[in-house]
Amino acid sequence: MRITLAKSAGFCFGVKRALDIALKTSLLKNKVYMLGDIVHNEDVVKRIENAGIKKVKHLRKTKGAIMLIRAHGASMNIFQKASKLGYKIVDATCPMVKEIHKIAKEMENKNYKIIVIGDKNHDEVRGIIGQLKKRAIVIDTPAKIPLNKIKEIKKACILVQSTQNLDKALKTVAILKKYIPDLIFFNTICKPTRTKQEEIKAMPLENDSMIIIGSKNSANTKRLYEISRSLNKKTWWVNSKRDIKNSWFKNTRSIGITAGASTPQDVIEDILNYIPSLPSTQRPQKGEY
Repeated sequence: MRITLAKSAGFCFGVKRALDIALKTSLLKNKVYMLGDIVHNEDVVKRIENAGIKKVKHLRKTKGAIMLIRAHGASMNIFQKASKLGYKIVDATCPMVKEIHKIAKEMENKNYKIIVIGDKNHDEVRGIIGQLKKRAIVIDTPAKIPLNKIKEIKKACILVQSTQNLDKALKTVAILKKYIPDLIFFNTICKPTRTKQEEIKAMPLENDSMIIIGSKNSANTKRLYEISRSLNKKTWWVNSKRDIKNSWFKNTRSIGITAGASTPQDVIEDILNYIPSLPSTQRPQKGEY
């Protein structure tokens, strides 16, 4: 049995940075709050909660409490409201997401209509469009392009949620180019996501089975699963070793493993140590004597 772990599996720079900032902030005497989860992973969320950082749904007036901005970023309205209510802000937004915010504001100031390719309800996308004075257009997939609105636009700038599927994003851009005369496209998919997607286009073809590790509410993990599944039907998406079934590996000689950008290293190692202990990975496989 050959088990191959993707080089890019696990935490990206932005997630690791946000977690480090959060844990350092938790050591301060001030109470620390967040609007939502710091990243989309249950194990990381528990670690943050155990450190004393409290997740809240609404901001309330305070004196000296800290508002921790998550890795996905936040709208300008949240920053302004938190400051007005007395919070000291600690910003753990991924620098690559911050760069998208900067481009969005600069291009809007040049009178470009902002179009964001991404998941409408994702925290990162909300943060991006929340930097703008005018309403942006958000497109989930090439099949959901609002052509009635697009045909009226003469000048637009396209940005992409940092964890999007590049191939799908490029398909959307190609369609928009047919309708918008002056169109500028910034490929703002981050480097860690591109690296993960390049690996996941090769690994499913090189292995009998694939395991994708990450939370079911992680957008980047979902895309890794979708790409892998399209290339290898024996692809399984798990959050921990408890989700793994022995029957998956019958007559399997090789397993490829990768993990989303918010998946902790200990979860990955737990699975790497667990798979070789399964009966199906220990018995002689078909054709071996």
